[in-house]
Amino acid sequence: MLTKYGYFTIGVVTVIVFLLVVAGIYINNNIAKYALFVLGGLLMIFTLNFFRDPDRTPPEGDNIIVSPADGKVLIIKDITDHPYVEGECTQVSVFMSPLNVHVNRIPIDGVVEKVDYIKGEYLVAYHDKADKLNERSEIGIKSKHGNVFFTQVAGAVARRIVYELEPGQKVYKGERFGMIKFGSRVDVIVSKDWKLNVKEGDIVAAGETILFENVK
Repeated sequence: MLTKYGYFTIGVVTVIVFLLVVAGIYINNNIAKYALFVLGGLLMIFTLNFFRDPDRTPPEGDNIIVSPADGKVLIIKDITDHPYVEGECTQVSVFMSPLNVHVNRIPIDGVVEKVDYIKGEYLVAYHDKADKLNERSEIGIKSKHGNVFFTQVAGAVARRIVYELEPGQKVYKGERFGMIKFGSRVDVIVSKDWKLNVKEGDIVAAGETILFENVK
C-alpha cells in the first residue's frame, strides 16, 4: 500500500524513469544504456519503498502514548517551562532514516488544540537544536490524561512537512495524519506524570510502539 501523500512525487519519478528508459533505448553504448536502466530501476524502487504505508494495529488502552513515527529513539531528555505541557517534562525524539516508513500517526486519543507551522533552518535532524531552529510543525492534543505535544521536524534533506490537522479536530491513537518527506525526526513531549517506556537506541514503529504509559 502506498500513501496518498506520495502520489505526486511518485508520478514525477515515474516520468523521469520513463525518460531514462527511452534515452537508454536510443543510446548505442551498452554500458551507458544499462547504467540508465539500472539508475531508473533503483530510483523507482527507492521511491516506492519510501512512500509505502503498511497497516498498523495500535495497542489497546487510553493511558498510553504510541510513537508518531518509525525509526530510532535518538534523544531522551528532561525539559522545563514548556508552553503547552506544564511543569517538568520528558522529551523523546525519534529519527527517521530514508529507509523507514515516513507516514506519521497520532500518538493518543484526544482533541487537537494547537497546530502551528514554523519556517526554519535545515540542520541535520540529530542536531540538539533542530527542534528549536528547523522547519517544523507543532501539534498539541488535549487527552483524557493531560496535554501531549509533538512535532514534525525537517532535517538537512527533508524539506516537505505534510499534516492534515486543525484545532478542534477529534483524533484517535494510531490514525494517519501526515508525513515528513525524505527523512528527519519527530519529538514527543509529555509531563513527568507519564512513565517512560523506551530508551535511547530503541527501534520504534509508528502507531504500535508504546513510548509512555500513564500508571495513575
